Amino acid sequence: MLSFIIPAHNEEAYLNKTINAIHLSTIGISDNYEILVVDDASTDYTKAVGETAGAMVISVNNRKIAATRNSGAKAAKGDIFFFIDADTCINQACLKESLEAIKAGAVGGGCHFNYDTKLPFWASVLHRMGLFFGRIFKLVGGCCIFVTREAFEKIGGFPEEFYAAEDVAFSSKLSKVGAFIIPKARVTTSARKIWTMNPGQTIWLLLKLVFRGPNGFRSKKGLDLWYGKRPDDPIYHQLPKK
Repeated sequence: MLSFIIPAHNEEAYLNKTINAIHLSTIGISDNYEILVVDDASTDYTKAVGETAGAMVISVNNRKIAATRNSGAKAAKGDIFFFIDADTCINQACLKESLEAIKAGAVGGGCHFNYDTKLPFWASVLHRMGLFFGRIFKLVGGCCIFVTREAFEKIGGFPEEFYAAEDVAFSSKLSKVGAFIIPKARVTTSARKIWTMNPGQTIWLLLKLVFRGPNGFRSKKGLDLWYGKRPDDPIYHQLPKK
């Protein structure tokens, strides 16, 4: 069985599309799957949206995405896990390539991503750099990570000491226990974080995190992009989607 695990905090605007994309991606590939939405202290209609779209919803109060991902894994019944962010749409090509990698002996991997809007030049450059170095060092973001249950349990799941970058730490650890594959196909994720900051703010945030190192992710301090109040950016919502 495949288990699609979606960590979610106040994701009513994106969740339905994400779940529908999962349903569509499995057509002709697998009808033995489950979708779990791990609703982490949402104050909107995330739970109702998830249930209406056909997912099983688990309610937690972690406010730490690593712990929320792990909560989903504990409840999952499958032998292959797909961790999908609530604003990310998987497709058949990504699913097929991921399953083929596991069938060939990989312990897991992750899909790189395209954004759902055209990016400003500075963001496009950063995105391409991230994809380039991600392939070299076998690192992926959390928008789509796949892993066998056996490998997940072997490395102890996502590191709960991290409030962010747990996906990078997880993929780094996973790549040390077996073949880690990054498919050619990409998922699509929202660019909402890009449009909440200007170039200067983005570079300043990246520099702070680099100089602080891994310890910079062990508390919520300075991680407002992930844990602060989520702005409803009118510029982003007016942009034409791809």
